[in-house]
Amino acid sequence: MRRFADLLDRLTLTPSRNGKLRLIEAYLAATPDPDRGFGLAAITRDLRFDTVKPAMLRALVAERVDAELFALSHDFVGDLAETVALIWPAPPCPGADPGLGEVVARLRATSRREAPRLVAALLDQFDASGRFALLKLVTGGLRVGVSARLGKQALADFGGREVAEIEEIWHDQAPPYAALFDWLAGRAARPGGGGATLGFRPVMLAHPLDPGDLTALDPADFLAEWKWDGIRLQATAGRGGARLYSRTGDDVASAFPDIAAALDFDGTLDGELLVALPGGLGEGVASFADLQRRLNRKTVAPREMARYPAFLRLYDLLRDGPEDLRPAPLAERRARLEAFARRLDPARFDLSPLIPFADWAELAERRAAPPETVIEGVMLKRRDSPYLAGRPKGPWFKWKREPRLIDAVLMYAQRGHGKRSGYYSDYTFGVWGADGALLPVGKAYFGFTDEELTRIDAFVRANTIDRFGPVRAVRAEPDHGLVLEVAFEGLNRSGRHKSGLAMRFPRISRLRWDKPPAEADRIETLEALLDDGPLV
Repeated sequence: MRRFADLLDRLTLTPSRNGKLRLIEAYLAATPDPDRGFGLAAITRDLRFDTVKPAMLRALVAERVDAELFALSHDFVGDLAETVALIWPAPPCPGADPGLGEVVARLRATSRREAPRLVAALLDQFDASGRFALLKLVTGGLRVGVSARLGKQALADFGGREVAEIEEIWHDQAPPYAALFDWLAGRAARPGGGGATLGFRPVMLAHPLDPGDLTALDPADFLAEWKWDGIRLQATAGRGGARLYSRTGDDVASAFPDIAAALDFDGTLDGELLVALPGGLGEGVASFADLQRRLNRKTVAPREMARYPAFLRLYDLLRDGPEDLRPAPLAERRARLEAFARRLDPARFDLSPLIPFADWAELAERRAAPPETVIEGVMLKRRDSPYLAGRPKGPWFKWKREPRLIDAVLMYAQRGHGKRSGYYSDYTFGVWGADGALLPVGKAYFGFTDEELTRIDAFVRANTIDRFGPVRAVRAEPDHGLVLEVAFEGLNRSGRHKSGLAMRFPRISRLRWDKPPAEADRIETLEALLDDGPLV
């Protein structure tokens, strides 16, 4: 367990991507099985312990520490695991250091009833660093600045392989990845899992387009299509079954049985998961808010499937029968896709239409006035581009529409995590309602510099009027408060928010220290931005 705790400490203090990669690679090289596999699984978010919940941890610490002291400490630290690790009474003499594999085995074997006793015993056994590692392990919230993709990249570097090779077989491997490590060490063949036919193909991504770069690009070299506001999905089927993969390689077929039931082909398709308006594809595409009602569900009721019918808008054909089409140029793959799509269920699959254009000026005009409101912008793809994993520079670009802007008033602030744990960096903001009160419309935690963060943090501390656990209510009146210019990509109706609205990808665009809160936007301004008109 000590090696894993040291790894988390060093990852937290290492800001650079390459530095984190070296730390994880060194950990994999120095740590025996099965500990290194479980450590990697924790980093890539592939370990879950359903018997341990934050409420249980709060109850355990409440039995040992004064409640007011813990509340004040949690408010200052901002992170539950770190607070418990620091405030937990230190054992008179720490016990032996069990391996991470042993800890995982004990946690997996315990019942929900026995889990509190086991976790308390382990916390008593470790020092503060070990307690922190244990709590991060069981809660799954590592927050050490490492994505699942970065963990897989470190594994690829450790084994001298391309990360795409790791991603193609990752979905079929389970912690502690014994077969994967045996293959990387040359002791066994590459794990087959579900076989090449049903394996995940790492997705190809696009770079944001700077309009100034268009002068160096020839319009004749590119195909253009709309950028849809959905979820990237890969559908693969053939002998042995069928699967639906998210862009990270997770099989999500159980959440979309209506699409999974239509996977009766032999091939691999790349596309965008969308929801049709009631009546089917011919009626248009529903908002992202409707799609969200289908996401992250283990089961979906027939009524929900009927009300929010999911379908896949097709971008690419990666495999046609036994033939891998990824090395072929896009123009050839598109022609094959058009023929392939004619054999599919039209209620569940359709083609992403190409946008005809003669020059960049014409495409810019079309981008400014898309045919459907759920379109985020335009995709540009070189006709001769193969399908490459990751985000290669040059073949594909995304040219998003300009974000919408509003002026809102800061209402609540919460401490951040990691290097921001000492600052109030997560902000809830609102606009004025019809009755003169502020209505919260969104939350953002990026878009400002470190210098601006320091100024906002000082404002929050000086203007706190109430506290709700780790959240501070900030003074916000017509003549006193902080106005935030907020950029966002879209706006949907939402029954979960008091304002009735929900923003897509909100972020702080500018701090308006010069603007009095009374001049911030009103709820009517946002309602007018809704695609289907004002609320009723």
